Amino acid sequence: MSKEATERPDLNLDKSSEQGFCNFFRNLPSQENTVRVFERSNGDYYSVHGTDAEYVANVVYKTTTVIKYLGGSASTGLPSCTMSRMVAENFLRDALLSYQLRVEIYAPLDSRQSSWKVSRTASPGNLQEVEEMLFANTEMVAVPLVMAVCFKGSVDQMQVGVAFIDPAQRSIGVCEFVDNDVFSNLESLVIQLGVRECLVEPETLQRQLENKKLVSVLQRCGVVVTECARSQFSDTDIVQDLGRLLTLAAPVASLPELELKRAMSSLAVSIRYLNLLSDDSNFGNYTIFTHSLSQFMKLDASAVQALNLLPSAQDGASKTMNLLGLLNHCKTSQGQRLLAQWLKQPLLSIEGIEDRLNLVELFYNDMELRTILRSAHLRSMPDFKRLANRFQRGFASLQDVVRVYQVVIALPGLADILSSSASSNPNLQSLLEKYYLNDLYSINEKLQQFRVLVEEKVDLEMADNHEFMLRADYDEGLQETRAGMDEELRRIHDEFMRASTALDLEANKKLKLEKHSTFGYCMRVSRTDGARLRGKSTKYFELSTQKTGVFFTTPMMREASRLYRDHAEAYSRAQTALVKEVIREASQYSAELESLNKIVAHLDVVLSFAEASSVAPIPYIRPVIRADGDFKLTAARHPCLEVQDGVSFIANDVNLVRGESEFVIITGPNMGGKSTYIRQIGVIALMAQVGSFVPCESAEIPLVDCVLARVGAGDAQLKGVSTFMAEMLETASILKTATPRSLVIIDELGRGTSTYDGFGLAWAISEHIVKEIKCKCLFATHFHELTELESLYPNVDNRHVMACITPGGQPGSGQRDLTLLYKIGKGVCDQSFGIHVAELANFPDSVVRLAKRKVEELEDFGGKAADESSAMEVDKQEFTKEEMANGSRLIEQFLSEFTATPGLGEMAPNSIAQRVNELRTKYETEIAANRWVQNVIATL
Repeated sequence: MSKEATERPDLNLDKSSEQGFCNFFRNLPSQENTVRVFERSNGDYYSVHGTDAEYVANVVYKTTTVIKYLGGSASTGLPSCTMSRMVAENFLRDALLSYQLRVEIYAPLDSRQSSWKVSRTASPGNLQEVEEMLFANTEMVAVPLVMAVCFKGSVDQMQVGVAFIDPAQRSIGVCEFVDNDVFSNLESLVIQLGVRECLVEPETLQRQLENKKLVSVLQRCGVVVTECARSQFSDTDIVQDLGRLLTLAAPVASLPELELKRAMSSLAVSIRYLNLLSDDSNFGNYTIFTHSLSQFMKLDASAVQALNLLPSAQDGASKTMNLLGLLNHCKTSQGQRLLAQWLKQPLLSIEGIEDRLNLVELFYNDMELRTILRSAHLRSMPDFKRLANRFQRGFASLQDVVRVYQVVIALPGLADILSSSASSNPNLQSLLEKYYLNDLYSINEKLQQFRVLVEEKVDLEMADNHEFMLRADYDEGLQETRAGMDEELRRIHDEFMRASTALDLEANKKLKLEKHSTFGYCMRVSRTDGARLRGKSTKYFELSTQKTGVFFTTPMMREASRLYRDHAEAYSRAQTALVKEVIREASQYSAELESLNKIVAHLDVVLSFAEASSVAPIPYIRPVIRADGDFKLTAARHPCLEVQDGVSFIANDVNLVRGESEFVIITGPNMGGKSTYIRQIGVIALMAQVGSFVPCESAEIPLVDCVLARVGAGDAQLKGVSTFMAEMLETASILKTATPRSLVIIDELGRGTSTYDGFGLAWAISEHIVKEIKCKCLFATHFHELTELESLYPNVDNRHVMACITPGGQPGSGQRDLTLLYKIGKGVCDQSFGIHVAELANFPDSVVRLAKRKVEELEDFGGKAADESSAMEVDKQEFTKEEMANGSRLIEQFLSEFTATPGLGEMAPNSIAQRVNELRTKYETEIAANRWVQNVIATL
């Protein structure tokens, strides 16, 4: 059992309280995807009950032995589980940010704890009520957004109004656009913004549930769908609400956003859902803007997955298995947030891209400058946005004031370093001034008054010892108490020096004066020197022996430490009202902190790009960005794969030339590198438009308006979506979204249905892209017949992954070894290597022979007998196409079930034969009913 399980708090309730709580809990209405947590002992620990207790036991403690039953036995009682405060906070963070659950926290209404009320609620897109509880000591590297959507119009041309609110940034975004029946624009918007929760009308949701397209899009993007009553979408009071929330010089009625009627309806429900008007600190602090889909590259959910853009469960502990983890060398949490945002919002402006590339190049070439900025300045930067929110909402402490002050005194040094770099790089001087220096100078000037405020009213000497209090001379009432504190500190120091002399241990070297969180002021020596305390128990009291040494004290130091603590507590009580006044004055600089936050985040991300580019196995290079043109990449690599242990990556050139090789068909064996090749092109295009250097020897890249992908789809039966339906939904979205400037990545389309249907669909889709869309497309396939498109269209180009087959095994055995070269060559792969790959996987010989026989029969589309010279001769008889198709499916099902046998590779031959016989018995009826299958078996 885990340590947490053994140290869990006990839920001690008397019989009456236990029964009363059970009755209360069982009368609560059921709620899906919601965890109810009950606060015990004023928040010292928490409890969960019913199915929530079972969920916590499995997810947190990994054992059901932590479950106790209230009001009865295991069969009749209420399952219950407790969590310490720390465990509960960690679980609730994961529940909201990772598990996509809603949370309700209950507080007791009476001492008997038989009646409760909801004190706080939270959802994946609304963390406001639990932010201080769950994130007070944790930097938020991802801020979830809630979005509301309002629809109007026909299925083929849907008018969509969207509003989204970021409480952390205190910003409101709205937009309206026309969407198609697969909601491709909405999907792109959700990905760009990182939305975690979507508010919709029940009527809209019910209508969309019928065709499942909207829900499928949102679920594919990991968004929780929340129903809100239609009345909540009323925008009757929206002008008045915005007048209270926004920072505006002009009247609210003049806002151009008010003309977006559907977006205003969505905004109305968002304001109500987040309960923004109940918090006075929100008034006059929000900004509003219109979001444009056209300013960023569009990405669909499949592209995010195909390009390994964000962390996933499959990455495990490796941070470099995804692009965000690979490029993340940020030193600040705001930098990490901005990096994640940039990766989901690649630019479509060449000017913006070139600005970023110029800055990256500056820091890439100057390692000393990069190191100083990252280590000496950014490392110590707090999350100013979070601090500004704490000031505005009244949660800030004197420690927060000191943290800001420490940065303020360091700002001139940061500005001087950047200014020095600008003067030595005249071509980049205007760029550094535009993004950093001009705003830094302005902010620094405004924050000088903050600096004066802190130096006049905060005791900075005590802050160096991690004690945060006001200066005694700030108020007469504090001076007497402070004098008592100083006197006890003097006594403590005198006693420390006396002990140093008595024990013959050099002060501050051999003997240390410590301020311990439990023992107060005490002394510490190494465990070796601790021997000097033995036999002197009347003079020195040992408090604790730890790895760091022996903690001890003396009667005088213990008394002085106790008195110091009493004076400090009295000082803290006396200064409470005064501290609130200082924090109120400090909160007036929140706007400057938010501006500084943007500068620090931008600088951190640019430095992170430069660092990632320079520390790569082969340093990245600056790409050349064209408004239009061809992809020309020399020695392109996949940035995530090349850094994995044991990988020696083989680079390939890429040429996608308009009119010659826009549509590239790649054939070749499994594991040969087809998927890696087509995906790395998408990754490189995205990296370039984000403003990063790219893993190539040289790169010319045209602007891409969207990257769309169709990659190995999986069943989602719980959502009612099969493999083939997932393929078709993704492909439909591609066909309706792609433009001539798009990059499309298709990996194994048509594998989710029969061979004939799959090939027909693959051909039709490919031909549509080639003839109608005319975008750059990379199509990896095992349908070799698809390569005939090259002879029909001049812009189609066939490529293949190279492999080499050489004799292997015992002489005369006929075995051949397959060597994958991972190089891309011109032309079509001359044969299929599927069975060779199966041999590499150590398939049993009987299975391999059956597979080869099946291939021979399937290649005979007319159902005629195989060549008489074959070693496995087929009877001279005709089979119908229906018999062959049904038989093919039966054999495929037989082989799939056989290869899924646990431990197949380690089975003895007799065990394998036994397993084959078991399956033949299972399928005996179907085999007997199909003449073609009987004939195949007879020839083995």
